[in-house]
Amino acid sequence: MNAISSESDLLVSSQVTRHRPGESPVGEQDWLAREEPLEIRVRGQSIAVTMRTPGHDAELACGFLVSEGLLHKRQDVTEVAHCTSGEAANLGNVINVFVASSIQLDLGALTRHVFASSSCGLCGKASIESVHQHFQPIAQIPSIDSDVIRNLPEQLIPAQTAFSKTGGVHAAALFTIKGELLVLREDVGRHNAVDKVVGWAFLNENLPLANHILLVSGRASFEIMQKALSAGIPIVAAVSAPSSLAAEFARESGQVLIGFLRGGSFNVYAGDGCVH
Repeated sequence: MNAISSESDLLVSSQVTRHRPGESPVGEQDWLAREEPLEIRVRGQSIAVTMRTPGHDAELACGFLVSEGLLHKRQDVTEVAHCTSGEAANLGNVINVFVASSIQLDLGALTRHVFASSSCGLCGKASIESVHQHFQPIAQIPSIDSDVIRNLPEQLIPAQTAFSKTGGVHAAALFTIKGELLVLREDVGRHNAVDKVVGWAFLNENLPLANHILLVSGRASFEIMQKALSAGIPIVAAVSAPSSLAAEFARESGQVLIGFLRGGSFNVYAGDGCVH
């Protein structure tokens, strides 16, 4: 399992001056999470630019397109490759997704601006209905053992290599229903980390993820829930809090939503009957 990027992708060495009570300032080397833009192109047309941590860019691009409803199965994509000409080739920050000629795409119908962020002016109900036009609610939620849930963070923390050095990246991890860690991705953007996990599953022909758990290191937002639904993930757990719209979305989508998963305790905000 290739669970992490190389350190050169994730980290940047930086000089820092540490100020501590009762001590003179000390200059030291520290690590920062790398952040660079990635332009995603489909059939040569630019459709999105996201700030991300380099590494697993193909997964990020495909996961983003899955969550936007543009890709559905591995055969939709013939190739994913970084741009090899011009200035972009030197930076590695432009990636092309080549879609099979038989696939009809309406790139003008991209829904990222509809799948509301906290700045979106749509009401919550309209946002949920918009998502469900593309992705149907979960039809059947598997039963999940509460002890499996409690043990998930124990596997997440040791695998967060970039976070352990920087404290500045989010993580998303995919587990089986029995709690086996399949893949973990880190990124400065929590949504990017989830896209990378979804993209990994897409490229490995594992969608839909009907018997899997998604664990995120921060809070659970509306957008994270809709990305999980796009991949068919029935159970989402977060180390921190969910938003109110995330909880409403989970209930409307037939998902289990768990928050504040830490220290052996957790809260269930949706789908409580499936946790035993």
